[in-house]
Amino acid sequence: MTKHRLSASVDSDLLAAAERAVAEGSAESVSAWVNAAMRRQVEHERRMSALRDFVASYEAKHGSITDDEIAAATRRARSRAVVVRGSTPKRRRSA
Repeated sequence: MTKHRLSASVDSDLLAAAERAVAEGSAESVSAWVNAAMRRQVEHERRMSALRDFVASYEAKHGSITDDEIAAATRRARSRAVVVRGSTPKRRRSA
């Protein structure tokens, strides 16, 4: 793939993280680290767009998804979840 040089201003903590990744050997270079981060962002945005399209299509057929439906789906998903590391977090009681 063709590479293009760019100049960008980034937050100092992000640059430090990139430099640390290079020093630790988990990234070939700062450029490679930034390239990988940009690739993940492109994929994330593609998936979010597909999700928005899916929800819009679903709601066009079935009506708006309500807060109660979201809460019920969340409860079902949590009840089926398998803890693979650590312990199940304690639930806070509502005030």
